[in-house]
Order: sequence, then structure tokens, then C-alpha cells
Amino acid sequence: MTGEWVELAGRAGTIKVLKAVHPRARRLRLTVTPRGARVSYPRGTHPAQVYAFLREHSDWLERKLSELHVPRRGPPPLKVGVPTLIPLRGESIELTWRESDYPHVEHRLDELRLHVPRPYSHALPIAHTLLATFLETQMRRDLSRWLSHYTPMLGVAPTALRMRPMKSLWGSLDARDRVTLDLALALAPPAALRYVLVHELCHLKVRSHSKRFWAWVEKLYPDYQAQRDWLREHGAALKAEMERLLADD
Repeated sequence: MTGEWVELAGRAGTIKVLKAVHPRARRLRLTVTPRGARVSYPRGTHPAQVYAFLREHSDWLERKLSELHVPRRGPPPLKVGVPTLIPLRGESIELTWRESDYPHVEHRLDELRLHVPRPYSHALPIAHTLLATFLETQMRRDLSRWLSHYTPMLGVAPTALRMRPMKSLWGSLDARDRVTLDLALALAPPAALRYVLVHELCHLKVRSHSKRFWAWVEKLYPDYQAQRDWLREHGAALKAEMERLLADD
């Protein structure tokens, strides 16, 4: 199939859907064949309507692609000026671009706008910095609230809290009691981020993964097992999304 592709963030990775205007179409229509997914729509349909339609049917789309054994595509690199769908706090959100005199991020309800200056050919490093800073800020808002709740229960606190992309781990605690969390957790549901924080905080009490350690985790966060399972199932896709958002083209 040839044409313009839409990138949709799915549970197991990025899905590419072919966009096509149909001259006789009266409504949006999504079809899946062994060749891939296609969305057709009437002329004049706003792109936001197409994205919203795909988000609404994303679960069905993934199920059909899986049933037909359509090969999954890895998430493509971020393209300046090209809108795409990304996960944020466990929800799908549209990432768009705007020309601006100064770089900044505008977060709307279902849209994340990257404002970057011309020429766009030099904008990708700026976009990486904007996204990394924005995601870290989002994480810190949750983490500061949870830290104030959990540290009195533990009687200990980390000496520092850092966020950065991590290849395989979700978090770590070093010998100086500094906690590092994977920046990709900003893309996950807040409950998953909360579990990883609790996990690393409990290592302040017990440095191993003994029964005593897991008893502390369960005491602080009884729902930890569900979040642990979620990360095992969706973690690879989450890290792939993080890599494509921050990696050079």
C-alpha cells in the first residue's frame, strides 16, 4: 500500500495505519487485511477526527492485526513537523508541531504541541530537550507527592531522585542512596510509576529481593503485583517509544 501513514501507539508497539480520502465516503471506516490497516474518510475530515477515531478503535485494531498475523512495525523515528500519537501517563495523545520564536511545550487535554523555531532542519535536538524536560516535570509532580507519603512510613529517604532513559532497568538505588528512575515511566500509567518508586524506596530498608523486601513493598503498595505484571507485558513497547522520542533520526 502507498500513501500517507498515521502512527498509532499500541500496547505492543507502534501501529502504522494508511490514511486515504474516499470521494464517496460518508463516514470514517477502518479496515484490516493481511497487507495492513487502512482508514478511509470523507474529503474535508479534520486530522484530529481521524486520530480520535483511531484511538477509539485501537484495541479492536490491535486484535485484528494479531489475528491476521500482520507483522508489527517498530516505532519510527520522530519526524519534525509530522504529527504522531504517543503514550503519556498511560493514555494516547497526539504530538503536533508549531513554528515559534522560542521553543516550548504546550500541553492540552489530548494534544502535546512542540513549539520550535525555523529552520525545522535544526529542530530535532531542540525537540529532544523539550520532550525530556517535559516528561521529567510530569514525573516529578507525582513523585514529590508520593515521596512525602511513603518516606515517613519507611523512616528513611533517598538522598537524590533522578530521571533518565535506562536501557533495561526501570529503576535503581546506588550506594549513596540515590534513586534513579527510567524516564520512559512518564509514558506509563501513574500506577506503574508509583510501583517502581515504592520498589526502589523499599531497597533503602532491604537491599536484596528477599521475602522481607517484598513484604515491605506489599505493605506500602498492596496492588504492586498488577503493576509489575503490566510492566512485564508492555515494558518493551514503552522503552521503544521512549527511544524513538529521544533518538536522532
